[in-house]
Amino acid sequence: MRIDAFLNESPMFAVNRAARRFESLAAQVFAADNLNFLEGLVLAALFFEAERTVKPSQLAETFSTTRGNISHCISSLEAKGLLQRKIDPEDARAYQLTLKPLGKKCAVRVIGAFDKLQREFEQEIGKTALVEMLKVLRKLEALCVERHRASG
Repeated sequence: MRIDAFLNESPMFAVNRAARRFESLAAQVFAADNLNFLEGLVLAALFFEAERTVKPSQLAETFSTTRGNISHCISSLEAKGLLQRKIDPEDARAYQLTLKPLGKKCAVRVIGAFDKLQREFEQEIGKTALVEMLKVLRKLEALCVERHRASG
């Protein structure tokens, strides 16, 4: 197609395509636990924050997503019996999230899968190249944020 030349040089298209492929890979890796990428991230975050109270708004900020996305994710994980939410005793408008025993086991598998993927990426591409790629992606992200703020 005529647009191919543009797409081959477009960082926006490349990042978007890579994101879709990462989502697909995550779905494949987490298929046994019936999780998507965001659900895996939430389980990992709750596992690592086991001693601290985690609120959905913190997760939304950390993962740069909407509270609505986090709410759907939490409802799904709750329905799967992996986590529970309780009303925050200090703020009745907020929830506290904790992993259930099954959720902890699942989180360990998810973290193992994330680690395995990271090792494979590092072996195939190299740690230095990945670090440099992350720097470039962060610069592109900052540019997008800057453009968005300037326009509205």
